[in-house]
Amino acid sequence: MVKLLSKISDAQALWERSDPERWVSRTGKGISQKIVEEISSLKGEPDWMREKRLAAYRFFESKQMPAWGVDLSGLNFDDITFFIRPDERRFKTWDEVPGDIRRVYDGLGIPEAEQKFLAGLVGQYESESFYGRIREKWEKQGVIFTDTDTAVKKYPDLVKEYFMTRCVPIADHKFAALHGAVWSGGSFVYIPKGVHVDLPLQAYFRMNASQSGQFEHTLIIAEEGSSVHYIESCTAPKYTKDSLHSAVVEIFVKKGASVRYTTIQNWSKNVYNLNTKRAIVEEDGKMEWVGGSLGSKATMLYPMSVLTGRGAHARHLNIALAGPGQWKDTGAKVIHGAPHTSSRVISKSISLGGGRSSYRGLLKIAKGARGSKAHVQCDALLLDEHSQSDTYPYMEIYEDDVSLMHEATVNRVTDDQLFYLRSRGLSEEQALDLILAGFLDPISRELPLDYAIELNRFIRMEMAGSVG
Repeated sequence: MVKLLSKISDAQALWERSDPERWVSRTGKGISQKIVEEISSLKGEPDWMREKRLAAYRFFESKQMPAWGVDLSGLNFDDITFFIRPDERRFKTWDEVPGDIRRVYDGLGIPEAEQKFLAGLVGQYESESFYGRIREKWEKQGVIFTDTDTAVKKYPDLVKEYFMTRCVPIADHKFAALHGAVWSGGSFVYIPKGVHVDLPLQAYFRMNASQSGQFEHTLIIAEEGSSVHYIESCTAPKYTKDSLHSAVVEIFVKKGASVRYTTIQNWSKNVYNLNTKRAIVEEDGKMEWVGGSLGSKATMLYPMSVLTGRGAHARHLNIALAGPGQWKDTGAKVIHGAPHTSSRVISKSISLGGGRSSYRGLLKIAKGARGSKAHVQCDALLLDEHSQSDTYPYMEIYEDDVSLMHEATVNRVTDDQLFYLRSRGLSEEQALDLILAGFLDPISRELPLDYAIELNRFIRMEMAGSVG
């Protein structure tokens, strides 16, 4: 698996030396009907997608900004460039990829990981994917793994049925509508009935330009009795001016299918990270969300599982790190809409240097969802007296025959704890590592090994000198 986080800084200089004049096309700043039509025209999309974009734009114009959660007063849509195309072509081998992009991906170890550990890979740079490939073994079994722009053209009936219809409708909220109007790139995954993809599929999204937006759309369809593990990584370089990331993830887990969605997001601290992620889980289906939310200026992220079939199960595991000047408003939403469904939510947050983390969750057990079981656990770790943690759990229970548990803790790493461990022969760094490892264990154990190691290393780097 890719040792991604530790290699990002090594590759940073290569990205920053990229020539901004190499863009093939880009829209002007701001959003308008003209910009939306221009994006659709540049992509050569069918009429139905163009009309969906325009309908989404009308919803975007009519809806208010969220009046809760993180402070979005500094986000100015007129300063954002909503579409940037670095190259007209898509490549099937790394030798074909332009040298400046290839060198950075080589530095991150991604081509090597594709050869050894992955069933397929999609790479995106700015607004569109430039590389996509899946191993022949699964291609022969009917597995589709490509970028979403390509899927719109090659599999229009399949995309039209699922794209922003009943999972994340274009009128869902203001940023879903924005995404529907200007979306570009992302991953499309289709797993046929009974097929088990036993190696992960991975997508890597890079936002490189200043004051830009990235709006990738990920659509995963796992047919009856199938299984897949999808891994997503996102990064951006450091700039002084703000950028916007507003992705949508839609996952359809059919009867008896299993999907695991793992994401590590390490945005620079000038990025507003405002995503919508949702799964519809049918009878005896299983949905797992495993996520690490690092970097960014402000994050609003609440993956949702809608359990529509008897015996459906969802598990949400997330770690968020809020450092100086950051506000992470994260959590999970689960709707139990059928009998004997079950869910488990474990949310961890670390706040340091005056950072603020919030857990915001929804648990709904609908009338008729008898025999359902739910467990919510949210734990916060504060590293100093200036940082803040908030919890906003919201529960709607409309059935008597259910089992529900909610627990929350807030702790600080204190001098006494460190002194106790140091008295047992550990250095201060080792003591802090031990406390951190125990706190993160429920999340890190679910990550691929190298991701867990690098996640812990990155968090320790952010925590250096912040204890007490």
